[in-house]
Amino acid sequence: MADLSQIVKAYDVRGVVPDQWDESLAELFGAAFVEVTGADAIVTGHDMRPSSPGLAGAFARGAAARGADVTEIGLASTDELYFASGALGLPGAMFTASHNPAQYNGIKMCRAGAAPVGQDTGLADIRALVEGWSDEGAPPPADRTGTIVQRDVLGDYAAHLRSLVDLSGIRPLKVVVDAGNGMGGHTVPTVFEGLPLELDALYFELDGSFPHHEANPLDPKNIVDLQARVREVGADIGLAFDGDADRCFVVDQNGDPVAPSAITALVAARELAKHPGGTVIHNLITSWSVPEVVEENGGRAVRTRVGHSFIKEEMAKTGAIFGGEHSAHYYFRDFWNADTGMLAALHVLAALGGQQGTLSELVAQYNRYAASGEINSTVDDQAGRLAAIRDAYEGREGVTLDTLDGLTVTAADWWFNLRASNTEPLLRLNVEARDIATVERVRDEALAIIRG
Repeated sequence: MADLSQIVKAYDVRGVVPDQWDESLAELFGAAFVEVTGADAIVTGHDMRPSSPGLAGAFARGAAARGADVTEIGLASTDELYFASGALGLPGAMFTASHNPAQYNGIKMCRAGAAPVGQDTGLADIRALVEGWSDEGAPPPADRTGTIVQRDVLGDYAAHLRSLVDLSGIRPLKVVVDAGNGMGGHTVPTVFEGLPLELDALYFELDGSFPHHEANPLDPKNIVDLQARVREVGADIGLAFDGDADRCFVVDQNGDPVAPSAITALVAARELAKHPGGTVIHNLITSWSVPEVVEENGGRAVRTRVGHSFIKEEMAKTGAIFGGEHSAHYYFRDFWNADTGMLAALHVLAALGGQQGTLSELVAQYNRYAASGEINSTVDDQAGRLAAIRDAYEGREGVTLDTLDGLTVTAADWWFNLRASNTEPLLRLNVEARDIATVERVRDEALAIIRG
């Protein structure tokens, strides 16, 4: 029997195929998903990895065997699956391992309306059922067998996204998009169709072996080709999507990366123009500029822990209109509180195309501080090193500490957050300050303590 503790993570299922899981296990997950959600109908989608169609098909058979009717949307981005779950009012399952290497695959599951299924909201129960049925050989028979049908929702998904952003005043723009051989190559042409955009497509061929680079645009080495192409053709903007195309990363006309915090602030200002006085969620390692921009535009900023389950939970609790993370995940109330990098990209295109300046000029108002980026340190004793940092800064004049997520240390002109990785023996440090010299001083002092 497979060791499910290795593949059932906090928010999804993920592991190496076929070593850690395979189609027989996917079938059991399909049956357990129906049992836990109580659904009589579900929707599934999958990415371009070689193992994805087989795994998704097995999951559908397992679900149908438990009596649920299954709508298969086939090749899809993760946010396209969320759209289907929201628009059709059905629980959903997306087969993808996002930006992981080719041999990995996984399942992101949600309830109707794209409400996430994580450890505390059904995933632990699904795992327990799969483990029990694995021991017994099979789930007990259901009263009826569900149907399995195919449905193409790509056009409806694109139309819905475009209905949420006013693109009518956009001027012609030259746009380079690096799909990284992932699902952006499937969705971008349809979403952008008919807009005054000259599209320069990089790596749009769907290829789950990722022949050109990893489909993880947050790693600087994976946007080198995009940056070079933007400069080469004189583009107005460059966009990069991850493997399942739910995250979007932006570079300006010079090929320089635009910080996800600046995108969060820009989109927040636009959403607040539509929904005055609204609440915007940001995690605690986004820039100080995000809550500042939210408040300057009449909104209310709410700070959360890092992780999409915390963002979505807070959005549901507060009725927030928008949420953003430093990892280039963007969440919208108008999109069932789910994350969609494509909608964020349309907002940036509308903002850029609605005025005559360059993207670097447009985002300058949101780039107010210097930052270190995330710095990882391998440590033997995460708790001990965190305690050492606390001891070093506690009681310093003008310094405050909070433990919402790891440890955040804040002074008048700088802050840093130190968090333990849940999966590796790492501590993650993020520093922000009013100038780069202060960032470097604070960073070096903290790292000297962390690394002993």
